[in-house]
Amino acid sequence: MNERVKTREGFSKLVQFLVLFAVLALLAAVAIPNFVKARGGPHRAYGCFSILRQIDGAKDQWALENKKSVGTPVVASEVDAYIKSGAPKCPNGGTYTYGAVGETPKCSIPGHTL
Repeated sequence: MNERVKTREGFSKLVQFLVLFAVLALLAAVAIPNFVKARGGPHRAYGCFSILRQIDGAKDQWALENKKSVGTPVVASEVDAYIKSGAPKCPNGGTYTYGAVGETPKCSIPGHTL
């Protein structure tokens, strides 16, 4: 009779372990794709945000040095000379619109704004 009790205890612990393993596997199956998705998007958007800030600063410096007032159209090739790496490229393949002096630059990808 004592062997039968030990067998049931062992079986019960095995079932508990399998249920715990199934719950953890389910949580991992849900959490890992969401984590990967969340990790990829913001970093790319932040890279674009950083470039938009560079463009805005270069535009302001260009306007000050060339005595341009608010609303004056920007010459992108001249502003690019004020950016260390030259004409910037969006990490997601978008295109930048510099806008006039006093306007914020924009990226063609929705959500990538300054």
